[in-house]
Amino acid sequence: MPPIVTAGAALSCAFGLAPSVLVCESTVLADELPVATIMDFVPIENIPPFGMCSSILNPEVVAATTAALGVLTPMPCVPVLTAPWIPIAPTILVDEMPVLVLGSVCMCDFGGVITIDDPGQVTVEANE
Repeated sequence: MPPIVTAGAALSCAFGLAPSVLVCESTVLADELPVATIMDFVPIENIPPFGMCSSILNPEVVAATTAALGVLTPMPCVPVLTAPWIPIAPTILVDEMPVLVLGSVCMCDFGGVITIDDPGQVTVEANE
């Protein structure tokens, strides 16, 4: 089973130009860090921006690219997340929600796939 994800996990977005860090406040701890669940997907609160966004589905990127005569022009990232993380370990629950494990993904409405690069903890693994 992949490692459980905790607060401080390193995140990346396919269209973001910088990494980000997961924020969660669960009362359940792993390696002395709050354990993340699929419901930790609120933009800015749980998933901070990824620097600049280069998705052509982002209206701000489209406007800036049009103004630059078609040269792709990244704009500040503001994640638009309307659905929870997609779990790969739905049988492991915290607060009645599936936990995040390395390999879970979250989809930005602008087409970006948000992935977990580092789970945030190193010693605790889920066992079924």
